[in-house]
Amino acid sequence: MKNNFTIGHLPLTLADLGMLVKQPVPVQLSLEVQEKITHGRLCVENLLHSGRAIYGVNTGFGALAEVRIDDDQLKELQRRLIVSHAAGVGAPLSVQEVRALIVLRAQVLSTGHAGVRLEVVQRLLDLYRYDILPIIPEKGSVGASGDLAPLAHLALALLGEGDVWHQGQIKTAKEALISCGLSPLVLEAKEGLALVNGTQAMSAVGGLALLNAQHLALCADVIGALSVEGMMASHTPFDARIANVRPHPGHINVAKRLRLLLEDSQIMRAHAQCNKVQDAYSFRCMPQVHGATQDALNYVSGVLNTEINAATDNPLVFSDDQVLLSGGNFHGQPVALALDFAAIALAELANISERRIEQLLNPNLSGLQAFLTQAPGQNSGYMMAQVTAASLVNENKMLAYPSSVDSIPTSASREDHVSMGMTSARKLRQIAENVSFVLAIELLCAAQALDLRRPLRPAKRVGEFHHAFRQCIPMLEADRFLSLDIKRAQAWLCDYPITSFLAPSEF
Repeated sequence: MKNNFTIGHLPLTLADLGMLVKQPVPVQLSLEVQEKITHGRLCVENLLHSGRAIYGVNTGFGALAEVRIDDDQLKELQRRLIVSHAAGVGAPLSVQEVRALIVLRAQVLSTGHAGVRLEVVQRLLDLYRYDILPIIPEKGSVGASGDLAPLAHLALALLGEGDVWHQGQIKTAKEALISCGLSPLVLEAKEGLALVNGTQAMSAVGGLALLNAQHLALCADVIGALSVEGMMASHTPFDARIANVRPHPGHINVAKRLRLLLEDSQIMRAHAQCNKVQDAYSFRCMPQVHGATQDALNYVSGVLNTEINAATDNPLVFSDDQVLLSGGNFHGQPVALALDFAAIALAELANISERRIEQLLNPNLSGLQAFLTQAPGQNSGYMMAQVTAASLVNENKMLAYPSSVDSIPTSASREDHVSMGMTSARKLRQIAENVSFVLAIELLCAAQALDLRRPLRPAKRVGEFHHAFRQCIPMLEADRFLSLDIKRAQAWLCDYPITSFLAPSEF
């Protein structure tokens, strides 16, 4: 992990975000960024002194945009905006999701287009530095004007209001701030609006879910290679010549990865002359299916890497021109569509994995003992594991329905089209968890199949992965508490350093 991180030297990436959420590291603003923030704030103050009505600066919000606010009420207007918009419900976001949200809010305000004081950005970084994590309900955002409710719950902590998670316990925000030598902020004109406009909640939750999805996509290839060996399936479908005449990048990469994983397989040599002509699609079409998912996830990664560096406030401050322009950069549609795409693509990994599980467990298809137990009847083996996988696949099909195709007008129809991007992010997070369990079940079954193929040896790389997994969970000799095995396999898989196992050229 990096010892420190500077906002402003280079664009923030999802990989950076994944590193920053594991535990707080010193984060600072570059001098260039500090100047941008200062110039943006000066522009707001100059325009405020002009006496003109400026949305969000000296007017009401949303459908109340035409209501002019007296100068002596501007600070109170910002506070009331925050407390009134903190209307979320449901379970709180996770520790890592809140850290991600704080970092992304600091990042977007650092563009200088929000018009806040430097002190506001620094205080956000103080929350991250001291790990003062606001309790942020996960439900309540429609994704335009951005993630209003989640962002308002974050902003509450800056004001010393609401509850936070700090040093292993829930405290009031004011108590946590004071214990770290900090005082609550009093917001100036426009700063409340700047703190609640934007797509950072959907980007935080969706971005971390996407990182998990990309990890699982690589795991699916390796687990699929174990299943190929356990099933004694053909390696021919992974031939480079097949991929090269349909050159989708994901297809080419997955086929190459499988070839490298399956090199020098004794199992393959043992059935080279068998009478089987073709394998089921769940084996034969791994490059096409896994590859399409990986191409989709790469596209979504590009969208999110753009979004987390974008200015998403409204109105936007352009200090060089001394203007504030009201627009719609807060609208989450680009992110919502991308996250829905990721959800659909990721769900397919569970669909095809569950079919490979069935192939391995069915003695009429695998040639192995029923349900991969050495004493069928006396033992049920992995019979119920496939049932669990089927249940998760069914749930994914419901979750994969795109949230972004729906829109419910809000704010007296001033906000008459919304993205539902936060719902897309939460669904992707849940699908990723479900997929991790399905892949864990396939791993249990594939590893058991390899054990039952002895004394035949799998490919060297497959054998190494199998051996590493067996350090966590032993072979199933007789029926045991299967839920525990599934949970342990899932935790092992989510933590396994898959990019270290694969050479750089393989991913």
